[in-house]
Amino acid sequence: MPAHALFRDEDLRFDVDVDPLVQSLRQVLPAEGLIVHEQGRRAYECDGLAPYKQLPRLVVIPETIEQVQVVLKLCHESGVPVVTRGAGTSLSGGSLPHPQGVLLAMGKFNRISEIDAQRRIARVDPGVRNLAITEAAAPYGLYYAPDPSSQIACSIGGNVGENAGGVHCLKYGLTVHNVLAVKVVTIEGEITTIGSDCLDSPGLDLLALMHGSEGMLGVIVEVTVKLLPNPLTKQVLMASFADVGSGGHAVAGLIGRGIIPGGLEMMDGAAIQAAEDFVQAGYDTDAAAILICELDGSEAEVADQMKAVDECLREHGATRIQVAADHQEKARFWAGRKAAFPAVGRISPDYYCMDGTIPRNQLAYVLQRISEISAAEALETVNVFHAGDGNLHPLILFDGNQPGQLEAAERAGSAILQLCVEVGGTVTGEHGVGMEKINEMCVQFASAEIEQFHGIKAAFDEKGLLNPGKAIPTLNRCAEFGHLHVHNGELPHPELERF
Repeated sequence: MPAHALFRDEDLRFDVDVDPLVQSLRQVLPAEGLIVHEQGRRAYECDGLAPYKQLPRLVVIPETIEQVQVVLKLCHESGVPVVTRGAGTSLSGGSLPHPQGVLLAMGKFNRISEIDAQRRIARVDPGVRNLAITEAAAPYGLYYAPDPSSQIACSIGGNVGENAGGVHCLKYGLTVHNVLAVKVVTIEGEITTIGSDCLDSPGLDLLALMHGSEGMLGVIVEVTVKLLPNPLTKQVLMASFADVGSGGHAVAGLIGRGIIPGGLEMMDGAAIQAAEDFVQAGYDTDAAAILICELDGSEAEVADQMKAVDECLREHGATRIQVAADHQEKARFWAGRKAAFPAVGRISPDYYCMDGTIPRNQLAYVLQRISEISAAEALETVNVFHAGDGNLHPLILFDGNQPGQLEAAERAGSAILQLCVEVGGTVTGEHGVGMEKINEMCVQFASAEIEQFHGIKAAFDEKGLLNPGKAIPTLNRCAEFGHLHVHNGELPHPELERF
């Protein structure tokens, strides 16, 4: 996708001479830490949202916090924008490079500096993989709770930037609920710690603000996370339903009874078939939807909850309930869900992964509308979602080699996100806004709210150098795309010049 289709003119205001910056960077970085030739930069032209591509002007790969400080200070003095990249697994274009800027690749920050089993914390570099934290904590009987499906590859710094969740976030929370502190370098090159190792910290609660900030407020160079003890026992069951609506009502019924499972995931018929063909997880391929439910705690607690869950699922029309017989079967049940995205990749040349959140009681209606939206664009959609917290991940299937299909998938995706807002939800649950959903932010928020977001951004980054053109739309952008709030018949955004 060409740069002009991604960045607006107001995002491309950084017309600077980078040659002096290159010379300065050569003085502080090892030779392999600065990439200027096109072939090397090409490896960083996109993230997990592969259709969106843009070459960075420069790629910088620091190895120490001191180098990060110097790089940011030099970029601030030169007025050069900076986009921070972790593992590059963002599905919203959050780490898409800026055509006039530096791509700050944090891949060498991959050390776990401390596991404190007594305090149940881990201190890690931002480039440490999500799953690697649990692997390092396992000998102590501990684990790190947030587990996005990409946990084998995604980095903890990116998890903070997007406030990632995962299949266990219903009970154990998102990244923001499992982080105690972050060490951040500002665009001026100053280093500060936000949060603390204690349960509380002095001053304003800026730690929550950093989560989901998508690299727009500072560069994270260290994260202190909470570790949890492994549950005494776990049990996993899988329920089949003749229609998706019944499964959605069953989810609401479970939560309504006060049952908070460790994980509660749903897949529709197309996702079931794709995952079963890929993983052989033992899924019921005759079902229109399956619900995977994990209960954890003491043996007595899990036994009581199993009875209540079984009763609730049957009341809501479950046609089959299968309880995992052993650890291997539990792992297979979850393997199918975790592998749903690559499984769908086997049945379609391309797919567009959406991320929106809705109230649980709107699930049946929204899934029906998603089907209608996809059909209107002559496309198919496969649905997997974190059912417990209403976080949907529709996968819109398309073929990028067919003219117009990518654009059709984008239109369908935009309509699905606007549908989420319409029913009282949000345009993102855990993938962030990035470049993908920036126009739909104009649907979600009114002009006064968007201006407040820009005010917070300016308090941290007055020149707007960190990840420009992402996450927060300008009012001009909202006007250009026609996504304007109308309140009481009044002209929206009266402060803008009319075209």
